[in-house]
Amino acid sequence: MSARRLVVVGAGITGLAAAFEWRRRRPDDEIVVLEAGDRIGGKLHRVELAGHWYDTGPEAVLARVPEAVRLIEDLGLGERLVAPATTQASVVLPGGRHPLPAGTVLGVPASADGLDGILSPEGVARVRAEAELPPLRLEGDLAVGALLRDRLGDEIVDRLVEPLLGGVYAGRADELSLGATMPALAAQLSTAGSVLAAAAVARDAGARTRGDADGPVFATVADGIGALPGALTAASGAVVRLRTPAHGLRRTATGFELSIGPAAAPELLTADAVLLTAPAPKAARLLGEVAPAAVEPLQGIPYASMAVVAMAFQPQDVDAGSGLLVPPVSGRVVKGVTVSSAKWPHLAGGGALLVRSSVGRFRDESELQRSDEDLTAAVVADVADLLELDRPEPVETRLVRWGGGLPQYLVGHPARVDAIRAAVSEVPGLAIAGAAFRGVGVPACIRDAHHALDALL
Repeated sequence: MSARRLVVVGAGITGLAAAFEWRRRRPDDEIVVLEAGDRIGGKLHRVELAGHWYDTGPEAVLARVPEAVRLIEDLGLGERLVAPATTQASVVLPGGRHPLPAGTVLGVPASADGLDGILSPEGVARVRAEAELPPLRLEGDLAVGALLRDRLGDEIVDRLVEPLLGGVYAGRADELSLGATMPALAAQLSTAGSVLAAAAVARDAGARTRGDADGPVFATVADGIGALPGALTAASGAVVRLRTPAHGLRRTATGFELSIGPAAAPELLTADAVLLTAPAPKAARLLGEVAPAAVEPLQGIPYASMAVVAMAFQPQDVDAGSGLLVPPVSGRVVKGVTVSSAKWPHLAGGGALLVRSSVGRFRDESELQRSDEDLTAAVVADVADLLELDRPEPVETRLVRWGGGLPQYLVGHPARVDAIRAAVSEVPGLAIAGAAFRGVGVPACIRDAHHALDALL
């Protein structure tokens, strides 16, 4: 095959992983990555904090699925992989903190065992009685909260599922799609007949697939997950053009033509193949002419904004394991706290207690309207109180805002994704991928990038 030009729109992990994999498959091709912002990496971001590289985007990858760890190894960074020292987290409730029960599927239990204290006695009894309810018969997609409140009661949603889903998606259980956010559970519900039985099957199937005895669930990189964008860019040999938005895409007799750069003085860039990895609203605008049937479902994917505050405190003992989940019922500003210097061995040295905390949920982003100084102070106050710090004044803080950072997988999301994929697949040489479709985590984005390349090639 003769050399071709691939243009990737978006320099997040999906776009950069695609550029790297394309180079491996077609070493002689030209690869151009367009990025509207002023840096590569998208949500993968790191800062210097108390002498360490510290992630303010994703801080870990799933180690028991292959895509991310394999990519890290392919980049020659396998020796920099770090397993957590502890993953025992607790949930903060009005009556105190309680260790998260083992063996749940994003907070959905397989039995009532281990729920005492997290739920009231009435709540535990409600969960235990679920097996006696009529067998489940689902038709189409529905909200996680709608199913679980009906079958297991409000407490399991408000105290366990909500904080876990909020941590992953910055979303709300009463709006998030069951099929999109808990596909393994959803796949078992019709045959299992109950939520508890489906959770048990999904949990056990996942354990067999992953091989739980083979290693840790999560891993990170000693220089931060935020080190991956630079390594991918260097290894791909792609030409990355920052501050270069794409605002037009049209089909030509030989491929595609993109209008890029300032709208007042656009530049035309030709391509043999195009991969869109930009957020859904941006992708919708670009596809209006070439794949119009994808526009409406893309516009149906909203985004949540959030912020992460990284904090370094003077060294002190903290009894919180790897961190705390903070459900909305707590009334706190923060929705979670990660004690990074306890969780990750490479961050334990240096004489500082390193902590990160996140703020912001879909449709509840009022706290994000505060100034940087005010928001940071509110987060520090919450963290100091939750961790019961003896020396609550931080020695260093960093605030990173993620405006429109996390796509929301609302009810009907799987059908929207199918419609988008179908419309784009009708255009030879065009593909779309990213966190908006089948997973927001780093491994899911890498997997989506590879699937898109399979379609293009």
